[in-house]
Amino acid sequence: MPKPNRPYRIIISGGGTGGHIYPAVAIANQLRAVNPDADILFVGAKGRMEMTRVPEAGYKIVGLWISGLQRRLTLDNLSFPLKVFSSVRAAHKIIQEFKPDAVVGMGGYASGPLLYAATARNIPALIQEQNSYAGITNKLLARRVDRVCVAYPNMQRFFPAEKLVLTGNPVRSDIMDSQQKRQEALQHFGLVGTKKTILVIGGSLGARTINHSIAAGLQQILEAGHQLIWQTGKAYIAEAQALEEKHKAQDVRAFDFIRRMDLAYAAADVVISRAGALSISELCLAGKPAVLVPSPNVAEDHQTKNAMALVEQHAALLVRDAEAAEKLIPTALELTGDEQEQKRLQANILKMGRPNAAVEIVNELLKLIK
Repeated sequence: MPKPNRPYRIIISGGGTGGHIYPAVAIANQLRAVNPDADILFVGAKGRMEMTRVPEAGYKIVGLWISGLQRRLTLDNLSFPLKVFSSVRAAHKIIQEFKPDAVVGMGGYASGPLLYAATARNIPALIQEQNSYAGITNKLLARRVDRVCVAYPNMQRFFPAEKLVLTGNPVRSDIMDSQQKRQEALQHFGLVGTKKTILVIGGSLGARTINHSIAAGLQQILEAGHQLIWQTGKAYIAEAQALEEKHKAQDVRAFDFIRRMDLAYAAADVVISRAGALSISELCLAGKPAVLVPSPNVAEDHQTKNAMALVEQHAALLVRDAEAAEKLIPTALELTGDEQEQKRLQANILKMGRPNAAVEIVNELLKLIK
């Protein structure tokens, strides 16, 4: 793909969780790599995590007054039509003032109004679907946009086949070279190289079942002589830090959020993780043996489908959420003690990575710009 001969103006919209935000930032970074003067604006939902994470990554963001529908009757649901009307009007104003050459939707609340407004003005539009089961926003937008980049095959059951491009999920570039950073990682977390390290990540918002299972089995992990890096999410950090304080001499490191995930992967021998699309993609590129605990609280149980794509290739182990209290710690300890199994999982998961996803998505985007 030849480099553009002028700075492009691009809006990237979506958010709500790290699974939407970090792929969006990876696309923005690749845009800057091929078009260093590109003017990139993010559009998110007010009050959601993208409003802090995107500026931390060095990009401008504006927020829309938008949220999702709740499954039960709430005041938020009563205000939903007003929020949609207000957000579409605000999106039209943003587009009129910014004058983008193209827009990218990542799913999440904000991308619906923004891409609706953009496609109404015939601005080239691309959406990126991270999961094996498409989100409702992307499904609704698919007929309006020009291109749909996906991470899994057989997505024509959700999207028009002629618009589909299989690219994989873009991840932060620092994840890809994490295997060369082990010493730096151990030093960063204050750990030692003579012990096995288990990394626990419940997604950017935390995972109650995983946190409770780790808390209940912490003594077993320590008695086995292992170290623990534990991302808890905000809701569980106080309890985890109390346990960390209690066991400080035995190498427990608890965080509500880990910014240097490249170093967390580099330090880890085994990873316990939810099976969100971003986590799966990062594990494939970091090449880490993993025990996946899919969240049951997602549409169409898509995290189990994500996980099974790896399990069927003997690229990860699976513990179901309902069985985590009983099986998670024994499964993780058995894997941590079995280096042959670790090597098998590592070799197979590395085969499933798509390291050029951001490059391919940006190439598709540039093709759309006349």
